[in-house]
Amino acid sequence: MTATSLRELGLKYPGIQCFAPNEPGKIFMMDLNEQNPQVQALSISGDFDKASFNPHGINTFIDKDHTVYLYVVNHPHMKSTVEIFKFEEQQRSLVHVKTIKHELLESLNDIVVLGPEQFYATRDHYFTSSFLSLLEIIMGFKWTHILFYSPREVKVVAKGFRSANGITISLDKKYIYAADVSDKTIHVMKIHGNWDLTQLKAIQLDTLVDNLTVDPDTGDILAGCHPNAMKLLIYNPEDPPGSEVLRIQNVLSEKPRIITEYANSGSVLQGSSVAFVHKRKLLIGTVFHKALYCVF
Repeated sequence: MTATSLRELGLKYPGIQCFAPNEPGKIFMMDLNEQNPQVQALSISGDFDKASFNPHGINTFIDKDHTVYLYVVNHPHMKSTVEIFKFEEQQRSLVHVKTIKHELLESLNDIVVLGPEQFYATRDHYFTSSFLSLLEIIMGFKWTHILFYSPREVKVVAKGFRSANGITISLDKKYIYAADVSDKTIHVMKIHGNWDLTQLKAIQLDTLVDNLTVDPDTGDILAGCHPNAMKLLIYNPEDPPGSEVLRIQNVLSEKPRIITEYANSGSVLQGSSVAFVHKRKLLIGTVFHKALYCVF
């Protein structure tokens, strides 16, 4: 499972292009251990409304008995829930286990799992209405935050973001990396014993940072980015949004090194939002376009 990529498809996000607005979301799997990996849609069973499935951020958790669970930020009817699925590797399927709801779990974007039913999640907008959310972006309000959830406690652990977006955790589990897409920054935060977060630094970039992953071999951050915000928001098939994947090395140093792993004007890949690397294989996902598999 360390080299298996599970990605979502079908997100309907207000104000963003969607090529299949009437299709429910799906989860796809690609095993990067295979010589010629193929994409496979995972069937979903259990007491779950598949017709309203609208997946956003996802993350996996492997229990002590090696059972793999998939946590998915879901937006059924434009609300926010977190769905827990059990991954059945032999059947290549997902079994729905539980839906998590809470009054603080609004306008969720991404999630990183810390333990059974325990996670950090980002809230990308303070307001839930489309009009007020747009106004919030235009005015540059820093009202979004990161939440900690467990069955015993739900609380805000970091705030002051324009639009908290992708979130991931360092290999040693000591630091959280979170993207502020509107502010073009990656925030590096220390995890405390009570799960509160303290900011150590913010890495400023020249592009809109969407989702983050960590290279399992090096600990580098991989960031799926949007080089042109207006092209993403106002879609023109004749002049589509481009794609960009950045690698951030030496994250904790005074001067992290930033390398461009992939860049395209939109002729091949539009609206890159995430990248996952395994050995010399790179998988890039997008907001509404296709995925790109690269070997280098």
